[in-house]
Amino acid sequence: MIFVTGGAGFIGANFVLDWLDLQDEPVLTLDKLTYAGNRDNLASLDQDPRHTLVVGDIGDTALVRALLKLHRPRAILNFAAESHVDRSIYGPADFIQTNIVGTFHLLESVRAYWNELGGKERENFRFLHVSTDEVYGSLAPQDPAFSESTPYAPNSPYSASKAASDHLVRAWHHTYGLPVLTTNCSNNYGPYQFPEKLIPLILHQALADKPLPVYGDGQNVRDWLHVSDHASGIRRVLEAGRVGETYNIGGNSELANLTVVEALCAALDRHRPTAQGSRRRLIQFVTDRPGHDRRYAIDARKIRKELDWQPAHSFASGLEQTVRWYLDHQEWSERVLSGAYRSWLEQNYAERRQEA
Repeated sequence: MIFVTGGAGFIGANFVLDWLDLQDEPVLTLDKLTYAGNRDNLASLDQDPRHTLVVGDIGDTALVRALLKLHRPRAILNFAAESHVDRSIYGPADFIQTNIVGTFHLLESVRAYWNELGGKERENFRFLHVSTDEVYGSLAPQDPAFSESTPYAPNSPYSASKAASDHLVRAWHHTYGLPVLTTNCSNNYGPYQFPEKLIPLILHQALADKPLPVYGDGQNVRDWLHVSDHASGIRRVLEAGRVGETYNIGGNSELANLTVVEALCAALDRHRPTAQGSRRRLIQFVTDRPGHDRRYAIDARKIRKELDWQPAHSFASGLEQTVRWYLDHQEWSERVLSGAYRSWLEQNYAERRQEA
């Protein structure tokens, strides 16, 4: 059995679904079910005896230790995190609590469990920590892509909290010998992504014929990684990664935000044309967010060379699959967009339009 924390969130849920689609090894999922952790993401597994969902916090030491003792997983994959940069700017406390304090308590629970293992169980155990390229900071247009040896330079409360969690994981390996693996991924997209992130937000707004907010001049560059490719990369690292090592997982798809928004408009115009013409007419530039990193890019040569992994999706094929999924699951977006969140979203971008 494997133990997945944060497994009802966007990336975690896609990982769990892919895992059980490919093999029969059971999965224990722990998720706090905050606004972005959604039981609906795992609804297809409700009657699947291979999957167990427990609602709880990685910082609940008594709960985590009880689950480890009962289920005796061979590996723990930590996806649990607060992850939205905008939210971290306006409310950093939750990010400090979950991403730093929560990771510390999880590591201590896992260390106690691992110390009680013996023989092959102890030798084969792994703790895999899922992180982000944002810990590396921002790149200029001509700078080389982030590698695993790039110094950390986080620029937002979110990325700072993730950097701190990465450092804790590293320290628990070097100090206590805990067999850890760390992955740093580029911008994910795909099914079940909460509609505060760029791609599902633009799809939601465009289908409602509402303004499409683009920060600043729209030229902030990200490397886009389909979530199923991220899941396959993590599986490969868990299977064959060297203990104590970090592996960057990227999509080989550097694109400016404005280019992504325009591609989304073109896809929707093909699938759901309107009498008003192209949805590009809805694009509105809004005041940039504080400390907005200009460019991220992932150098994934290490995972390709050592573990023979590379993404299966181009951005074009991944975006087409993603658009089709959201068009077929519009009711999912409406359910997860609670009244409170919808009000926050609309107010946030209304204020930025007024400032622009």
